[in-house]
Amino acid sequence: MGLSAKKGLAEFIGTFVLVLFGCGSAATAGGNLGNLGIALAFGLSIVAMAYVIGPISGCHINPAVSFAMLIRRKLSGTDFILYVVCQIAGGLAGAAVLYAIIDSTGSAVVNLGANGFGEGYGIGISLAMAIIVEIILTFVFVFTIFGVTSEESNGKVAGLVIGLTLAFVHILGIALTGTSVNPARSLAPAVLLGGTALEQVWVFLVAPLVGGALAAIVHKVLRHK
Repeated sequence: MGLSAKKGLAEFIGTFVLVLFGCGSAATAGGNLGNLGIALAFGLSIVAMAYVIGPISGCHINPAVSFAMLIRRKLSGTDFILYVVCQIAGGLAGAAVLYAIIDSTGSAVVNLGANGFGEGYGIGISLAMAIIVEIILTFVFVFTIFGVTSEESNGKVAGLVIGLTLAFVHILGIALTGTSVNPARSLAPAVLLGGTALEQVWVFLVAPLVGGALAAIVHKVLRHK
C-alpha cells in the first residue's frame, strides 16, 4: 500500500472512531453521561487515535484542521483533497454504524449527535451566535494543535493535550451547538437524519473552516515563521 493510501485509510479510520464513539456517546448515553462525559468521549477518541495514526497521517480527522495545515503549507493540495474525502467517508461510515445500532433496538433514530441551534436545541442560541461560537471553539482547538505540535519535544504529550482541548471546548459548546469544530463530524449525522439537522449543517461546515483558517493565520503571525 502506497503512502498516500495509508494516509487516507488512517484518516478514514480516525474519523470513523471519532464519530462512532463521540456522537454515539451523545446519542445513546448522553442522559447518563452528561455534558462532561460526552466531552470526554470526544476527547479520548482523539487521544487514542493521535497515538495510533498520528505517525501515519498526523491524525487530522477534521477538515478544519487539514484546511489550517494547507494554509500553513504543512499539507499539499493533493493530500488536502485526499484527507477531506477520507474524513467525510469515515464520518459517514461511523454515523451509519451508529444508526444501525440504534435502529436494531426498534427505537426511532432521532438523535445521532447532530449539531444545531435555535429553539428546541440546547439553550436556543441564534444563528449568528452559533456561527460565532463555532468559529471561537474551532480557533481555540486548532490554535492549540499548532502550538503543541510546533516543538518536537512536545511529541509525547501532543496527543493528550489535543484530546483534552477537544474535551474542554465541548464542555462549553455542547449546550450551545453540540460542538462541531469539525465539518466531517457534523455532516455525517446530518445527512442520515435529514430535516432540520441537514438544513442547519452549513453552519457547521463553514464556521469551523473559518475558525481553523484564523488559527493558522494568527499562529503564523505570532511565530513569525
